Amino acid sequence: MDKIILHTRNIIKSYQNTKKVRLEVLRSVDIEIDINKISVIVGASGAGKSTLLHIMGGLDRPDSGEVFFNDQNLFELSDDKLPRFRNKNIGFVFQFHHLLPEFTAIENVSIPRMITGISLAEASKKAAELLEAVGMKDRMNHKPAELSGGEQQRVAVARALANDPDIILADEPTGNLDSENSEAVHQILIDLRDRLGKTFVIVTHNTGLVNLADRVYEMKDGRIIFKN
Repeated sequence: MDKIILHTRNIIKSYQNTKKVRLEVLRSVDIEIDINKISVIVGASGAGKSTLLHIMGGLDRPDSGEVFFNDQNLFELSDDKLPRFRNKNIGFVFQFHHLLPEFTAIENVSIPRMITGISLAEASKKAAELLEAVGMKDRMNHKPAELSGGEQQRVAVARALANDPDIILADEPTGNLDSENSEAVHQILIDLRDRLGKTFVIVTHNTGLVNLADRVYEMKDGRIIFKN
């Protein structure tokens, strides 16, 4: 039986729209994420996928319910401790890479480690290793504007790995990429799972990534309606 690295319990989340009507986005969601696996969450727009991912990563708080990372209940952490825990243990990759435009690839990947107090020299050494692992060895001194969309997303993946997190959460990581670049990113994720034992949770519409996943969850109307 696979070890569960992260699980949610009875997550409920709602928002108030412009007409001051409360819309329930997540309805008693329970999900379990296996360690060293790629889990994919699929569903139509508005199903609650991204909201769930953000809550799983501690970027947003639920109205009620719990998220356990190993044995740590994320929402028992104070507002100052949660960001530190997140930076150390959880990596994030988004559809839009959010690289800092004034910094090179290696500087972008170094920053998360420097935030924890690591020296520039040590952070840069780790960043170079990660950029080489994602096929960006020859482009690490280029700024984002000098990189293609696929290259920028590879840098974003490397940045997510900077602090050697136990889990990486990705929201439509290939949503802005063509099929060739999407396939390249998919292969990088698989390699990181197999070679480094990384755990991924990925929200996606990309059927290619769904076919490569170890486990698939389908959401509809704020609920998990299927898992395999």
